[in-house]
Amino acid sequence: MCNPSWICLLCRFGIPQSDVSRIITAFTDLIYRRFREIQIWPSQKLVRENLPECFKEKYANTRVVIDCTEIFIQRPSSATVQQLTYSSYKSHNTAKALIGVSPNGFISFLPDIQPGRLSDKELVIRSGLVAMLEPGDLVMADRGFTIEDLLSDSVELNIPPFLHDKSQFDASEVAATRSIASVRIHVERVIGRVRRYSILSSTFPNNSLAQLNKIWVNCCYLTNLQYPSFL
Repeated sequence: MCNPSWICLLCRFGIPQSDVSRIITAFTDLIYRRFREIQIWPSQKLVRENLPECFKEKYANTRVVIDCTEIFIQRPSSATVQQLTYSSYKSHNTAKALIGVSPNGFISFLPDIQPGRLSDKELVIRSGLVAMLEPGDLVMADRGFTIEDLLSDSVELNIPPFLHDKSQFDASEVAATRSIASVRIHVERVIGRVRRYSILSSTFPNNSLAQLNKIWVNCCYLTNLQYPSFL
């Protein structure tokens, strides 16, 4: 993996590309290990104490808002890996990241990246999120997260309604969809902030895939250190 910033290092310090690669990899690993030592899953009490006004009226029990994003990767040489990472939604080989955000815009749940072929539900299963939820929690998500059967009776799932056999939503369903979207947008904004890091904006090369999860996690933790997405 080489980009213009690496070329600057090559020229400035007069060291071989292999040395730059080794140094960057070592620091990526170090930062990742240190970040992973930080507990980012807040208590139910802390989440509710810092609940934004837009959640208080209808979604006061929201513990986490979840969503997924996909990072393009170079087509793997292995046919098996090609199949595992091919995303029909993106029509490209991808790595798929599940992310959970507290109502105040803080990234609070960050499992490891998974192959792009997996469904949203399978990502939740593999992530361990269900075991972290407590009675009275509400999980907010998009329609793709059909995870009701994974949750206990004391945990609520709030997703937009489905059309099913109808041709269009009725007035109450349209209102519910808009209401959920108005607060769900916060997780989309947070993902957008993470994706601003240029290293995540282009197709990830095969020779750097071993570092992709660490780079993703580092970018998410760094985003948490920035000014809040909203107050």
